[in-house]
Amino acid sequence: MLSSKQRAYLRGLANNVPAIFQVGKGGINDNLVKQVSDALEARELVKVHVLKNSLLDTREVAEELAGLTDSETVQVIGSKFVLYKESRENKTIQLPEN
Repeated sequence: MLSSKQRAYLRGLANNVPAIFQVGKGGINDNLVKQVSDALEARELVKVHVLKNSLLDTREVAEELAGLTDSETVQVIGSKFVLYKESRENKTIQLPEN
């Protein structure tokens, strides 16, 4: 579980990160979950854009995808959200102490 200080730090880092995934009317499928998991392992911080034709709202998609990838939702703003998961192999983000 992220503390508010750690979440604020990650939000600052996420400002420069482009959204690399989109969720549309197809919703969340196994392929998307695998790709997001792989991206989280490589980058630790991933931004996702939910398209207007999606049947789910942004918060629902964020919570479901976070659960399926064992990651944490950093923030949800408008149609975008940010996920964080500490990498096992190539850890690059050093979180501040609580």
